[in-house]
Amino acid sequence: MMFLLPLILSLPFKRLRGKIKYSDLIEKLARQAVDEDVDLVVLAGDLTFGEASTDNIIGPFVKRNKKVAIIPGNHETIATADFLAQKYGVTNLHGYGLKHGNIGFFGCGGANVGLFQLSEDDIFYHLYKSHKYVKDAKKRIMVTHVHPAESKMEQFSEFVKGSTGVTKAIEKLKPDLLICSHVHEASGLEETIGNTRVVNVAKTGKIIEV
Repeated sequence: MMFLLPLILSLPFKRLRGKIKYSDLIEKLARQAVDEDVDLVVLAGDLTFGEASTDNIIGPFVKRNKKVAIIPGNHETIATADFLAQKYGVTNLHGYGLKHGNIGFFGCGGANVGLFQLSEDDIFYHLYKSHKYVKDAKKRIMVTHVHPAESKMEQFSEFVKGSTGVTKAIEKLKPDLLICSHVHEASGLEETIGNTRVVNVAKTGKIIEV
């Protein structure tokens, strides 16, 4: 199975302003999802920029009949992610799990910094809770907005610290793969923590075959 895992909007979009329209970026990713025949599109948070607009985030994927899962970042509330999930008929993975074939997705949105913060205990709790939905899946993919503490990704920014709650979840739940996005400077970086592959999908997105 193939999965398109883009981070939409937030700071990467601000840097692109003047060079490429946001709607063009979304359309490009949506066309890529069709061209590559991806099974599921996962949006790993920062779906808005401070909740300034919720337009043209999920619709371009849905109108092409692509299944979508989302989590909120630290630029929108959980309520906004729930609203978008209900409006477009997609899955909000925050504190919840989704099975796609023999692959299970579970997640926690938000971050330990920013407009809409979660405590480290809350981050671990939501990951532990959501993991229960997919614990018997052949492969388990954990989706977070924030990256793990004590990771290589954390070293790319003095301001954006990693999450000890995410690191604890890796140690306790042992997912096969972690998708995160929060630290944009580490976009595209991959590393391994324990036996878990960790991929930062910030800025441009990434297609992963599982």
